[in-house]
Amino acid sequence: MRLGLIGLGRIGAFHAATLQGLPVVESLVVTDPVAAATAAVVDRLGAEPADSAQALLASGVDGVVIAAATPAHPQLILAALEAGIPVFCEKPVTADPADGRAVLDRVNDSGIAVQIGYPRRFDTAFVAARDAVRDGDLGWVHTVRSTTLDPAPPPDGYVRASGGIFRDCSVHDFDAVRFVTGQDVVEVYAVGSNQGAEVFAEIGDVDTAASILTLASGALAVVSNTRYNARGYDVRLEVHGSADSVAAGLEERWPIRSTEPGVTFPGAAPHTFFMDRFAAAFRAELAAFTELVAGRIASPCTVSDALEASWIAEAATRSQHEHRPVTLDEVRSQEVPS
Repeated sequence: MRLGLIGLGRIGAFHAATLQGLPVVESLVVTDPVAAATAAVVDRLGAEPADSAQALLASGVDGVVIAAATPAHPQLILAALEAGIPVFCEKPVTADPADGRAVLDRVNDSGIAVQIGYPRRFDTAFVAARDAVRDGDLGWVHTVRSTTLDPAPPPDGYVRASGGIFRDCSVHDFDAVRFVTGQDVVEVYAVGSNQGAEVFAEIGDVDTAASILTLASGALAVVSNTRYNARGYDVRLEVHGSADSVAAGLEERWPIRSTEPGVTFPGAAPHTFFMDRFAAAFRAELAAFTELVAGRIASPCTVSDALEASWIAEAATRSQHEHRPVTLDEVRSQEVPS
């Protein structure tokens, strides 16, 4: 299989190595607007360079992975559709989900397979939690807790272009809640605070946030996020039901310290980076894309799925700014403020 990769920044360079390690990938064509980034991956992995995204799409690739900056996602997805090439694109589909409606329509009309990158859908423990819910092992679900705590803030430039903590960070939790429970979110109430770097307040963002999501069944999901968790990178999800409870992420590298006398769990070095925590999930995600390209599976994370997570992020952003609950119907029906 011959695949293309557009965008060779932090996540793109990481994907390049993962793709080269998949047995089914016989050749990899790469490109980035920064020529030095392309050259570095070509030198390191022996990939084939392309002068531009357009040249890459015309080079006979069977599928394309898009890891470019967010503003380029819509045009690159549409260009791949025009070329008849299956697409894997990092989240989000578009910076504003209202703009994503046009992309969704084009995808549906084209019949070309598109997968959006949400790696927690490929983490073994998250999948097991989903299966426990689907199989009825938990009874009826009443509470979900989803957590993403970063060890330290990203660089200021990234923060300023991120769209805010709900669109950049919490959105992974929002997708995980939908994926594991199989339910849509109908209402969001979100709050946030700033005790760290001034950049967050300067751009109207927060460094710590909490969201309460009301699911279609009436179940509640509590989502916690921060840019300041010095002990390590903490990603967990708990699902509590009328018959049983399960948790993903309670393992030896969970970055927390117990104060119970005599308790030594967890005992291993904490996770410090998302690529470390989800290395196996990223590999499984891209392996699934090769199956999608081969026509053996349907998209495991559709454009529609990704837009739903983005709408939840919009509702959370509005809720935090306006100090009130916001329904998903409200944000879908109105122009979303920047």
